[in-house]
Amino acid sequence: MLLIKNADLYDPKPRGACDILVAGGRIVAVVPSGERTVFTVPCGLKTIDAGGCLAMPGIIDRHVHFNGAGGEGGPENRTPPLQLSAFARAGVTTAVGMLGTDGTCRSLEELLMKARGLEAEGISTWILTGSYSLPSQTMTGGVTRDICLIDKVIGLKLAISDHRSSHPTVEEIRRSVSDARVGGILSGKAGCVCVHMGNEPAGLTPLLEAVEGSDIPLSQFAPTHISRCSGLLEQSAAYGLKGGILDITAAPSGKPAFGTATPLVVKQLLDAGVEAASITISSDGNGSMPSFNDRGEMTGLRIGPLDSVIETVGEMLSEGTIPAETVISLVTSNPAAHLKLPLKGRLREGCDGDVLVLDGSFRPRFVAAKGRLLMEDGEVIVKGAFE
Repeated sequence: MLLIKNADLYDPKPRGACDILVAGGRIVAVVPSGERTVFTVPCGLKTIDAGGCLAMPGIIDRHVHFNGAGGEGGPENRTPPLQLSAFARAGVTTAVGMLGTDGTCRSLEELLMKARGLEAEGISTWILTGSYSLPSQTMTGGVTRDICLIDKVIGLKLAISDHRSSHPTVEEIRRSVSDARVGGILSGKAGCVCVHMGNEPAGLTPLLEAVEGSDIPLSQFAPTHISRCSGLLEQSAAYGLKGGILDITAAPSGKPAFGTATPLVVKQLLDAGVEAASITISSDGNGSMPSFNDRGEMTGLRIGPLDSVIETVGEMLSEGTIPAETVISLVTSNPAAHLKLPLKGRLREGCDGDVLVLDGSFRPRFVAAKGRLLMEDGEVIVKGAFE
């Protein structure tokens, strides 16, 4: 059992000073701090004092390459798998893993087993079937079957408007999103389609064309990297106003490793009238971020930092330009809703005990995943099997 006292609670709505009790991996009570309760002295209770620091749901990172990615430029550029402590340091308690450019030498089966390993070590994980290319790589012979039959598969990954994609036709995209949607309907899962967006001028247009004349909601797609170039960013506001989901790859202002700084992008979208509930932020953590010149030659390669989300959230909370509850929702309740994870993204009775307490600089101070402390006073206290 875990009791977090004197927290400035955002669930993600502001609730003021609260105490949070977690038992059996779930939140069983949230009460105003100082209120007399029956759970103040049970045996085996671990109590921590948040000291008035901000407490929020653990981060849901919907785009992580936790089993490695990359490979552009040769096999020496394949990124290695992530360890549990990396998630604790980044405040991430739920991660969605996927393949990227390499759907040839990397397998979904290995990704699935890595997801199971991380789950056993302490965090919550799901994965997407497919990779950049269409037809999609699958484990059971079909996208619908993967989503229906494999517990951890909740959607599909594909790429468009990128020189590394298979440049699918509109009809191929329509068929793929249909397969994912039916898989979601039959299994009670999201059946979402994470769409890697490249720099090519077509941008988001193929997604709009794929659902035109059908009953498939635009929100079945979740285009990511929408701030990577000016042309794509310009399209994104109009796309969001049509009901589309927009996933921003986190880029703190001080060191924007990917496109336009995220705080500016979020403000632009909100000012344009896009609903905050349609916006999410993810890291593309542990994925490769190659640079190419005008001739298509790779000129550099970096690894996407997993902690870019918490850095971006911390920056936005410090600035105060956007309400704190809105900022927090972008990485908690919003992705939980789109991914259909009802026990995630909120600090309320019955939800999973995923709690992130930030220090005065909005960095992780305490991290609990399913009620188990992974970080205490800024130090990781639970590590993976081989750390």
